[in-house]
Amino acid sequence: TFTIGPNKGVKYAGKHGYPCVSDKSVDEVTAADLDCLIIPGGWAPDYWRRDERFKKLVRDMNDAGKPIGSICHGPWLLSSAKILRERTITCFVAIRDDVEFAGATYVDQEVVVDANLITSRTPNDLPAFCRELIQAIQRPPVHKK
Repeated sequence: TFTIGPNKGVKYAGKHGYPCVSDKSVDEVTAADLDCLIIPGGWAPDYWRRDERFKKLVRDMNDAGKPIGSICHGPWLLSSAKILRERTITCFVAIRDDVEFAGATYVDQEVVVDANLITSRTPNDLPAFCRELIQAIQRPPVHKK
């Protein structure tokens, strides 16, 4: 397990001030290096959605059928990576319009699994989100039909 950021070795502060140091730069990572990609909530996805490197990583993971977990505001990045058309997901209610405009069907559930995408709404949903991520990691890659 490692963290990915725009730059390696930088300390980023989360929405509540918790620090996270990036182990690797997004430039150092490809979909072939990963078994799963987890996109957290908060404001980071709003920055990453403007960075072509992150969008490419998400598209490559999706094309490979590898699990992509995304919670809270995380689906902002999925929207900008243009992988939500004809997918069913959930997210924090404030970005519902964004995911629907990107072509997804929004549902208000604690966790939604659509092929390789695993999405949840808020930190309260973490038990269900983690359960589904663990199951997804144990399966072979799953492509959307």
